[in-house]
Amino acid sequence: MSAPIRHIGIVQRVDDSTVYVIVERQSACAACHARKICGADSGESIIAVKTAHTSEFKAGDRVEVALRRRSMGIASILWGYVMPLLVLLLSLFAAKLAGAADGPAACVTLAAVTAYYAMLYALRSYMSRKIQFTIIKQE
Repeated sequence: MSAPIRHIGIVQRVDDSTVYVIVERQSACAACHARKICGADSGESIIAVKTAHTSEFKAGDRVEVALRRRSMGIASILWGYVMPLLVLLLSLFAAKLAGAADGPAACVTLAAVTAYYAMLYALRSYMSRKIQFTIIKQE
């Protein structure tokens, strides 16, 4: 079985139950052709890690952040990239099949994708329970 996805980062700040970590770009990301798709090409990113042990962390600490299971990374890709693409294609196909002109079909497609992302936003607390990170302080 493959190891979980891990990133090294620096603690930006700590709240009551959340540690915010700025993730450093790894050298493997620089050589990857898909880095623009996953967001590794956009510079640094901030990951919010819920933990009961926030007192162990302070701003500036070097930490390792990992998904609890590798399947969570796959689920993230499916929900964030694959499903919206399917919604876009299926809604465009349905609109064109219904006889809509290009303009209205494009509007229907954009509305469908917007509705999909609104649904994801509404389900963000559910998703945060399903896709969880662990955090380990580096010495």
